Amino acid sequence: MKSIFGLPENVAAALSYIFGPFSGIAVLIMERENKFVRFHALQSTLWFVLVMVLGWVLGFISRILSVIPLLGRLAGLGIGLILSIGGFLAIVSLVFLMVMAASGKTFKIPIIGDVAWSQVNK
Repeated sequence: MKSIFGLPENVAAALSYIFGPFSGIAVLIMERENKFVRFHALQSTLWFVLVMVLGWVLGFISRILSVIPLLGRLAGLGIGLILSIGGFLAIVSLVFLMVMAASGKTFKIPIIGDVAWSQVNK
């Protein structure tokens, strides 16, 4: 089945992950019919917005704690490690989700995937 882009639906769905929420939003705006593509676009948007917000919150907490001499340094190291691991996991999830979409599979991220599925199937 083709998407509005004239691409096979699995290719259009995979492209919705390539630039995180930005490509997801663009695909959501342009694709109005294909539920498979819309599901992946919405899941991409929700997942990567969540990842970005968590990164910003942790960075903000790290900056606040940085004014405390010893605790701030320790907290900064811990949060830096969490952000590094989180960044790596975000890239791994991006690749995994792109592969699933390109394979024509509907892999649902827990909770987020269910929300995306219910919104697309209204």
